[in-house]
Amino acid sequence: MVCIELFPNLSHCIETVAKEEYWNSVNRLMEGEQEDKELERKSELLKAFLESADFRKLRRESEKHLIQGRTVKFIIYWEENKPNYDMIVS
Repeated sequence: MVCIELFPNLSHCIETVAKEEYWNSVNRLMEGEQEDKELERKSELLKAFLESADFRKLRRESEKHLIQGRTVKFIIYWEENKPNYDMIVS
């Protein structure tokens, strides 16, 4: 099962962090000489998350904690063939 951890901060919201991680994955796939199924699944999950997430809501949920100096982690995963997430604040 593919799980991706994303850590937004005050200068990079969850959408920006997810886009950066997606493009890093795509670039690594294109540079690779052999197939990397794990990286392909990661890219597919990130793409689906970017296409379906309500980033306004996610920013609102996470930024109130970030402003308080807390760490926010999003764990992205598949659930019933749809991208889902958990937000963990510490």
